[in-house]
Amino acid sequence: MAEAEQSLVNGVTNISVHGNDKSKEDGDEFAKSWGFNLPELYKLAVRFFKEKDGKALKLTYKDKLRLVAYTKQATYGKYRNDVSPEVGFLDVVGNDRRQAWQALGDMSQSTAMAEFVKQLDSLCPLFRPFTEAHSAEKQEQQRKKQEEEDRLRREAEEKERQRREEEAQKQLELQKQKQLEQEMQIRAALNQQTAVQFAQYAQQQYPNNKQQQDELIRQLQEQHYQQYMQQVYQQQLLHQQQQYQQMHQQASNTAPTQQAPASQQMAPPPTQQPGSQQSETPPQTNVNSNVTPNGPVEGTTEKKQEGEGHVPPPALLMPASIWTRKDIQSFKDSVKHCQENVIKIGSLATATVRVPTHEDGTCLFWEFATDYYDIGFGVYFEWTVSPSTTVSVTVSESSDEEEFDEEQDTKNDVEQGAKKDDRPPTDEIIPVYRRDCHEEVYCGSHAYPGQGVYLLKFDNSYSLWRSKTLYYRVYYSR
Repeated sequence: MAEAEQSLVNGVTNISVHGNDKSKEDGDEFAKSWGFNLPELYKLAVRFFKEKDGKALKLTYKDKLRLVAYTKQATYGKYRNDVSPEVGFLDVVGNDRRQAWQALGDMSQSTAMAEFVKQLDSLCPLFRPFTEAHSAEKQEQQRKKQEEEDRLRREAEEKERQRREEEAQKQLELQKQKQLEQEMQIRAALNQQTAVQFAQYAQQQYPNNKQQQDELIRQLQEQHYQQYMQQVYQQQLLHQQQQYQQMHQQASNTAPTQQAPASQQMAPPPTQQPGSQQSETPPQTNVNSNVTPNGPVEGTTEKKQEGEGHVPPPALLMPASIWTRKDIQSFKDSVKHCQENVIKIGSLATATVRVPTHEDGTCLFWEFATDYYDIGFGVYFEWTVSPSTTVSVTVSESSDEEEFDEEQDTKNDVEQGAKKDDRPPTDEIIPVYRRDCHEEVYCGSHAYPGQGVYLLKFDNSYSLWRSKTLYYRVYYSR
């Protein structure tokens, strides 16, 4: 009998569980009542049988034969001579095991597993507490694993947020430094031109007081700088107005009752009189003034026509800052979990991301990358009042664009008549060029020129066969 027990233990040492035919309902039943699916529970039962046999588990010879037969059926299926060891005529235990296995007939492997578990549960009351303890341990391990994954994810998100904020702050500081350098260069050039004249004038006003002379020279230089920058601003504003008028001149001539002339829609800002104390800062600088960067001058007579959502274009658009970085895979991983930031752009198609300016923001930042292939990219600014700050995406096919061009061409056709072009004026910030964004993450920023909507163009119209997957992210800074 001792030899039979040892042989039994060796017979279940290396059990490999093959696929079973048990239905999903039976598997769910075991998972609900035991906390394990059938294969896991069977392995745990075999482990308990090996560890407790002869100790906490006292079985009769007949019960052991039945359990061993179930393990053979669960491992190999129906009895087969090629997997059954040769037994001698006098080997009573071996013959009994073979007969017990043959008696199971065509029983499926999953049924054999289930019968082994049920038989062991009925024979040993300690088996269920054993499985409950392992189930609790498994749940605890899963809970700790989930908590650790959540912690690592939060840490990664926090690091990424801090990195983006630091990068955005760094870009803002660089822009401010560049603007300050430009202002210093302009001031130095103006001061050099007027140094002799202002010095002579100060000597005439305060002939014996050097301190008052220096103070008067500083005031004159400041006034001269403000007047010069206002003149530059006005000249560029007039240039923008002329372009805007030319764009709508034909519509104004053909339909005078539908739309007022552009000259009535916008008026140039008032000219500052020499010697006045009004202080205005150029678009390139960050000095405190009544003019926001690239925005209209405070106190001007520019007003929107009643019922229109357009705003006048600005005097000057500052150039955008563009840079790249190498961590393209980590960028994609951080973006792809948000489906709204992943766009599928088909061949011969163009995607436009509309980003309205935010009342709390001063600068727009963008980042984008693609899989495998490059894509065209450009940035435009539409001078219109958006009813909301929601970012929207529009994907259009090339055929739509051609139809739009044809509609534009028919405006000059006398037979078809004229159509009113009520599109808001749009300025180009970055022209559309193909970018190798499948190799690097392309990033950029642009200071708000005023109130309007940024148009981020992703152009795949040159690709006849390949569609592109775009990963992008936009945000603003205060």
